[in-house]
Amino acid sequence: MFSVFKQITTIGRARSNDVSIDHPSLAPHHAQLVFDGKEFGFAELDRDAPMLWNGKKKRRGTLQHQDRLTLGTVDLAFSVFDDAPRRDDDDEAPRSELGVELIGMRKLAELVRRVADLREPGAQMNALLDVAIEATSAEKGFVVLLVDGETRIAAARRVAERSLPDAVQQLSDSILARVIETLKPVIVSDARTDTQFRSSESVMNLQLSSVIAAPLLAHGRLLGIIYLGNDQVVRLFDETSLDVLTVLAGQAALLLESALAYGALELDRDALRASVAGDPVSGVIGACPGLVDLLRRVDKVATTDVSVLITGETGTGKELIAREIHRKSARAKGSFVVVNCGAIPENLMEAELFGHVRGAFTGAVATRIGRFQSANGGTLFLDEIGEMPMTLQVKLLRALQEREVTKIGDSKPEKVDIRVLAATHRDLEAMVKSGSFREDLYYRLNVVNLHLPPLRERGEDVVVIAKHLLSRFAAEMGSKVRGFTQPTLTALRRHPFPGNIRELENRLKKAIVLADGPLLGPEDLDLGVASLPSILPLTQAREDFTRRYVLEVLEQNNGNRTKTAQDLGVDPRTVFRYLEREGDGEV
Repeated sequence: MFSVFKQITTIGRARSNDVSIDHPSLAPHHAQLVFDGKEFGFAELDRDAPMLWNGKKKRRGTLQHQDRLTLGTVDLAFSVFDDAPRRDDDDEAPRSELGVELIGMRKLAELVRRVADLREPGAQMNALLDVAIEATSAEKGFVVLLVDGETRIAAARRVAERSLPDAVQQLSDSILARVIETLKPVIVSDARTDTQFRSSESVMNLQLSSVIAAPLLAHGRLLGIIYLGNDQVVRLFDETSLDVLTVLAGQAALLLESALAYGALELDRDALRASVAGDPVSGVIGACPGLVDLLRRVDKVATTDVSVLITGETGTGKELIAREIHRKSARAKGSFVVVNCGAIPENLMEAELFGHVRGAFTGAVATRIGRFQSANGGTLFLDEIGEMPMTLQVKLLRALQEREVTKIGDSKPEKVDIRVLAATHRDLEAMVKSGSFREDLYYRLNVVNLHLPPLRERGEDVVVIAKHLLSRFAAEMGSKVRGFTQPTLTALRRHPFPGNIRELENRLKKAIVLADGPLLGPEDLDLGVASLPSILPLTQAREDFTRRYVLEVLEQNNGNRTKTAQDLGVDPRTVFRYLEREGDGEV
């Protein structure tokens, strides 16, 4: 069995593939699986390599649970569960009835075994959720109680036994209300397209995919709801999942009834949030294609020791990416040392980097190691490397090449074992051409380049990041601000944010301090409606985009109009028409 956990998973005979299968019928690079954040897809990598999808020739498409891919003569079954259901040799239908019964009994036995060793009701609820998540392949789960007619979170978990912060914000009120009203379980294959829930504001705001919820009934009394979700995979849950969850819900109801009888269950939502406030997170938030591709490359470079140059506008989070590389590397237990090359005076930079001995210069009253030595065994992050003076670039290059440094005033070099990451918002290539940055140092640092897209190019990420920061800042400041008005979300999406995430943080902190109500309006964030760009008619917007794209391709072809028309598949007169408009100033 092969686990698929990456955005892009390659399959083939070559050892360089993520899934390498040594079989003569497979091409070296046969096919790939692509996860777009919601669904898995497959696509060919070699046009001459035979591939069947559920017995039919198909070069690309979407994979569903229990689909089969035949690559050459190798038959692969796709499963969204950890344990793929086995099939009979003579019949391809899964043995679902037996499988469900065995899974349900096995998980119930596992739950009883776990709970038997626990005395604290909260720990019992967490154990219940862990078992339910494992049994259904959900990514998160909640136990929701009914207290005086209101829903309260008793436990919240996600995969890998990590508590779930801000749990209450991730539940759909509409789905909970349906279970409470009918006292029956609910299965939603894709909440965003489901006819019952697609008009629900909570469903659309949360971008929910697969959801399953079941009532917790004890002696005919509704105590609460067990709610499981997976926002990454649609059509995950089915009647099989419900049967397993029903078995677990019966045990959960008994646990809840016992806990409520003794009054031992902590129901305070603020206490729940406080208990998970220290969860370690990378801080890299978002799901736009540019960031997803960047994080995929981070995973690849983190396992090596190559130098990485991180580029992007000021405030995009370059240091966060550097820390993520360090965290995922073999050097994670070593130091992560940051040097801001633009913040250290030029006359102190050399001593700061390499250290000095006592008496090396006026004020050197003691021997001191530099940042290179401090990072020994770990990672050295050179932020704003474009600000480093030319006089020091030579010494930095030598230190990187020789992997040794010499303190100022000393003659004995010291070996250092470090990995170097650098970042800049400046165009180093242009600086190399102008002679303000050494070319050899540039190529030494820029073995792999990771470019962070600005916030204005990250689409819906700005809303996701804003909600995350709002929740964090409000908790830190003890504010009752809990969300945004709909006009504010529109303003956030349309504002260019020249200062990127740093600007967003600044606006949010100011708004939280000065806001009068629980929801922030555009005026609270200084995002006045009048300052927003006007909405163009679709025809005009399409025309403007076409003109910009034609001019971009023309620039790539160095002004060759005929070549541009050929590349775009249009008549040359079309290119001339946009050039005439450009000349008239209609840009």
